[in-house]
Amino acid sequence: MIDFSLTDEQKQLQQLARDFTRREITPIASEYDQKEELPWQVVEKAHEVGLLNLSVPEHAGGLGLGMLDESIIGEEIAYGCMGIYTVLMASELGITPIVVGGTEEQQKRFLTPLTEKASLAAFALSEPNNGSDAAAMSTTAVLDGDEWVINGTKMWISNGGIAEITVVFATTDKNGGHRATVALVVPKGAPGFSSNKIKHKMGQRASLTSELVFENVRVPRENQLGGLGDGFKIAMKTLDKTRVPVAAGSVGVARRALDESLKYAKEREAFGKPITTYQAIQFKLAEMQMGIETGRLMTWKAAWLVDQGKPHASEAAIAKAYCSEMAFDAANEAIQVHGGYGYVGEYPVEKLLRDVKLNMIYEGTNEIQRVIIARNLLK
Repeated sequence: MIDFSLTDEQKQLQQLARDFTRREITPIASEYDQKEELPWQVVEKAHEVGLLNLSVPEHAGGLGLGMLDESIIGEEIAYGCMGIYTVLMASELGITPIVVGGTEEQQKRFLTPLTEKASLAAFALSEPNNGSDAAAMSTTAVLDGDEWVINGTKMWISNGGIAEITVVFATTDKNGGHRATVALVVPKGAPGFSSNKIKHKMGQRASLTSELVFENVRVPRENQLGGLGDGFKIAMKTLDKTRVPVAAGSVGVARRALDESLKYAKEREAFGKPITTYQAIQFKLAEMQMGIETGRLMTWKAAWLVDQGKPHASEAAIAKAYCSEMAFDAANEAIQVHGGYGYVGEYPVEKLLRDVKLNMIYEGTNEIQRVIIARNLLK
């Protein structure tokens, strides 16, 4: 029998995240978007209330929450600001390779410190000339005795430079394809490891996006996740899981777009009556609601499959692609409902559009999601 009800614990998590967002995120979202700064105080407060690094396993001192729990929380936080949500979500992205590819000892060594203070993780796969073609990386890792020596550049890395640990994917042979990849955990402050903030982003400006540079960065061999050649597999397993929170965040943005549109449309009058009385506006609102409900159900299905340990690559791709495009459309229509006011920063809807556009690009472009879906169909 299918049951769509949340457990009491999940309802509590949902309310905790909703209250936290209303109190700590929504009031400052516009300010930090304009300043293009990461609000570190939100990270600290999220740690205090238990909303940071949710997927750290219990044996490593964390809550060990499941993907459905993460999705419920993520929708609420993204409602307040998709950029601030990306800070927290990208830390989960950095944690996930250690969960899926690390030993229990490695999980305790790398992840337990993240539970002891406000700390972030990062995931470094993309490069300046390598985005969707993830196996064609040029960052190298050469084994020198009991140490890996890393050289190269990573691009578009969320939390890059401020994360306590960064999982870096590199190749041991530039002609070896995905079979020559390795996943290495690099600590913050490692000699030769530097970062450059990427400025003037279209949206999600409250999150830190960086270029990472590795110049003869040395890490011990025990920082290697899995075996030689396992890096690409670990990266793909990670993304198959973490596309689900992107979908959840997109639902949160769409929900905000609908709420802002409803609020404005009830107050705005045209031709002597509220614009909610016009079918053109009603249809826009109805389309938003249809998308939100459909997207949430697909997100929860993908999250449930993850939690059950069942194959979920196609469902996660569907959720990520559908929800991000649905949320972009919702934000776009919210601007239309607001008319000229929607085009300026006086109302939050233009920020929603700028922010959610990135959801169609990171963690695999939506074109790549369609490739994944098609491959699963054609197996």
